[in-house]
Amino acid sequence: GLRDGVLRGMRAILAENGRLVANGARRTDGKINELSRAIYTTCNLCEADPTKPALWQIRARAAVQDGENKKIEYRDAVVDFMGVPVAYFPYIWHTDPSVRRASGFLVPDFGSSKHLGGFLRAPYFWAIDEQSDATITPTLSTQNFLNVSTEYRRRFNDGTLTVNGGVGIDRKEPQAAVFATGRFAYDDTWRYGFEINRASSAKYLRDYSFGQRADVLTSRAYVEGFGTGAYTRLDSIAYQGLVDSIKQSRLPYVLPRYQYSFFGEPDALGGRLSFDTQNFNVIRQIGTNTQRAAATLNWQRPFAGAFGEVYGLTLQNVAAGYTATSLNQNPNYVPVSNSETARDHPQVAIDVRWPLVRDGGRMGTQVIEPIAQFVAGPRTGGGQRVQRVPNEDSLDFEFTDQNLFSLNRFPGIDRLEGGVRANVGLHLNWTVGTTFIDGLVGESFRSHRDSTFPVGSGLDKRASDIVTRATVSPAPWLDVTARTRLDHTTRRVQFADTVASAGATPLRIGVGYIYSATNPYALYDTPTTPASYFVHRNEITLNASSQLFSNYKATGYVRRDLNTSKLTAVGLRGTYEDECFIVDLNFSRRYTSLNGDSGASLFLIQLTFKTVGQVGYNAL
Repeated sequence: GLRDGVLRGMRAILAENGRLVANGARRTDGKINELSRAIYTTCNLCEADPTKPALWQIRARAAVQDGENKKIEYRDAVVDFMGVPVAYFPYIWHTDPSVRRASGFLVPDFGSSKHLGGFLRAPYFWAIDEQSDATITPTLSTQNFLNVSTEYRRRFNDGTLTVNGGVGIDRKEPQAAVFATGRFAYDDTWRYGFEINRASSAKYLRDYSFGQRADVLTSRAYVEGFGTGAYTRLDSIAYQGLVDSIKQSRLPYVLPRYQYSFFGEPDALGGRLSFDTQNFNVIRQIGTNTQRAAATLNWQRPFAGAFGEVYGLTLQNVAAGYTATSLNQNPNYVPVSNSETARDHPQVAIDVRWPLVRDGGRMGTQVIEPIAQFVAGPRTGGGQRVQRVPNEDSLDFEFTDQNLFSLNRFPGIDRLEGGVRANVGLHLNWTVGTTFIDGLVGESFRSHRDSTFPVGSGLDKRASDIVTRATVSPAPWLDVTARTRLDHTTRRVQFADTVASAGATPLRIGVGYIYSATNPYALYDTPTTPASYFVHRNEITLNASSQLFSNYKATGYVRRDLNTSKLTAVGLRGTYEDECFIVDLNFSRRYTSLNGDSGASLFLIQLTFKTVGQVGYNAL
């Protein structure tokens, strides 16, 4: 049964392209192969010269292939790279390539960092059982002594659980972090889960290269359900600020938030009814506390005209009730302190699109589509009544072509657009095969000025700014999309966003540009409009990716602030991969200050010997 024997010139093909050869072997009980002068690799031999050394290989005076414990052990082992000895080990081992998970130490890596000094990481992988495992990584450094991080994963019949965490010393202070995610399915309709993201400081996350690097961490727990045309969710949210510029006492707790959405089937009149509700309780130590109950009812009915026109009728009603305290603090800063108020906002909208289509044969298809929309509803802007309504979901606002024909240009319902207004636009398209040009230009007009919109938003006057969008793809290897917002009177650019890419797989180049005459994120930090609100944002990004050969890939990017004429970030990454080996080179540099530092750099070299392990060097 070939359970016991002595072999000469043994050669074996293993899983994952593993190749094991030896001058001689002794086989015992069909489980143990004792090898002499063994070589292991996962690399293919050169077809032109099979005697040429493999890209990498492990040579050992003696080796044991343990079929029962699924591992291969080597004694007096030398690692060759391109035929050159690069490392010696008196004893090493790795799992058999057929094994996907096995407990043991992974290949350590090392590096240097500004705040860690020289450091060494020696991860240990623990295959607890078929459903769970853990990776424990102690990090020894010359400046901070010891840090231990752990990744725990468990798979259940109804979901998954992942917990990442760390504890140690960083910059002479005890630090810790935990990131946990659980997702579970109760049945085909209901799901529940949680996310816990907490850390002692942003510096700790950055120094020890945790994946979650942010100014604010978000934790939540939720239950959600899915039905035919319906969705519901109940959740609670907590935020943690990690940088000095964000005060924890001003961050909200959402305890809880409930939302429900329903979209019905066509009714007897040919229309569709939809219903949405989002209710929440927002609590701050310093700032506005808000309780809201709100509902939006929508009915839409499309029509087709005799000459190809497409009409749409929309009836909408938004109702909301509020209870709020400390309205005179962030993020509202209004003269009113406390408020209990309710409002009801009905609107009716009629829109018409008239697509005029011409088939030009070889010249393709041209479309000219005038669009007009008429909206009527009660006025909402200005006055103490609006000031008594807390603003929680409409803080982030930008007027572009994407919301030109929206009944409410705000992202939420705490601020509503009202009055009589008309939105007009012209849509153009020219398509020839796979190439096309598509564009839109439009403007909004209202019967009154609406002070609900901030100054410089493009909607604070009776005639809005002009918004445009153009997408050009003259060939499969080139596409450009540009959006602009132009002042109604002077035609000066108030907002511009351009994204372009050119090339194919061998070389693809991308360019991004953004300009804004105002910075809306500065509006809600002070009671008055700060000077920083009118500071232009003006930045350009260049990126490129290349795969000139099947085994080689390279990507890079550069970001530059055109206001200061300085770089903000650069990065370069190169990768080589074949059947047995991966080398990954990564460099990035951030020039902007974050949390008091003066920029940061990263340099990473990582070598992967497939089925054996990884080794790398990090410089942070």
